[in-house]
Amino acid sequence: MSAAPASSVVLGAGLMGRLLAWQLAVAGHRVTVHEAGDAQALGSPARIAAAMLAPLAESAITEPSVVRMGHYALQRWPELLSKLSQPVFFQQSGTLVLWHRQDAAEALRFAGLLQNTQAALPELPPMRRVDGKTIRELEPALENRFSQGLYLPGEGQLDNRQLLQSLLNEMQTLGVQLCWNSARAPEDFAPGHEGQPDWLFDCRGLGAQAQWTQLRGVRGEVARIHAPDVQLSRPTRLIHPRYPIYIAPKQDQVFVIGATEIESEDLSPPSVRSTLELLSAAYAVHPGFAEARILEVATQCRPTLPDNLPAIRRLGPRALQINGLYRHGFMISPALLDVVLGLVQRADSSLAVQLSLHIED
Repeated sequence: MSAAPASSVVLGAGLMGRLLAWQLAVAGHRVTVHEAGDAQALGSPARIAAAMLAPLAESAITEPSVVRMGHYALQRWPELLSKLSQPVFFQQSGTLVLWHRQDAAEALRFAGLLQNTQAALPELPPMRRVDGKTIRELEPALENRFSQGLYLPGEGQLDNRQLLQSLLNEMQTLGVQLCWNSARAPEDFAPGHEGQPDWLFDCRGLGAQAQWTQLRGVRGEVARIHAPDVQLSRPTRLIHPRYPIYIAPKQDQVFVIGATEIESEDLSPPSVRSTLELLSAAYAVHPGFAEARILEVATQCRPTLPDNLPAIRRLGPRALQINGLYRHGFMISPALLDVVLGLVQRADSSLAVQLSLHIED
């Protein structure tokens, strides 16, 4: 007589919770998800993100371990997305980094940080310094606005909201039990005991602060705009000493523009000042943004640990907490997913060692 399938409870239905619940169900687990909010993930930072997959660009503000996870995930995302029944926009056309002449010193500092990363991690595709002619070839709409830049090949992006919806569809199709408006905590369960799940996974982000007191929120502000007059084909970053920005072009002439990062758990609407700076910087990249229509200006807080690095923590032999993805959720979540699946299915932590991902006991 065959053994009953393993049962798992996942707390939190943001990006990490949905990915994990989906893959556990694919592996044959009976999965239940408890989420404090609703199916739209309105309280999740994953809904507000630009979902850029840019490990080399992000290396200017993060550690080599996160860059390794991002590089791993760039190879993993196409495999995961190919298994979804609802398509998700995915692009891997590289990142273009630009600056105005007066910001050349800041650009030199940024390029030096990326060079250090390349020396430490030679497996990354090498960045290229580009002149005005090459910039025009990469992005004809920029015409003669920039004379210098960096091109980071291989980097990518996806559509975060399409992905969240597609993962929801997969969970429903696979029979995952979805409990919305159901705030639960790890102490509500005793994994491995009679009448309890075999496994428990806490993916609640800032919702886990009561159990993981080192967590803090880092506020980010993002504008989504519709700009029919702007033609950009890849994520573009503008270097500026006070308000660097990124512009991520999605489908149907929708652009996600972001920059601000504030050490605060304040979830009030964005300020006039930060919104003006965000949109003014975008206009400095392309004047066509002046006639764009603002679809949304939103804010959310990303769950962050003191070292700004992700971590997995064992709450017991069959209970794991996954948290601290900070601003890199989409960039590194496939790496965290595969580490957790290795721990569950084979008691194998070799991928965590390979990626220098910390597992706390």
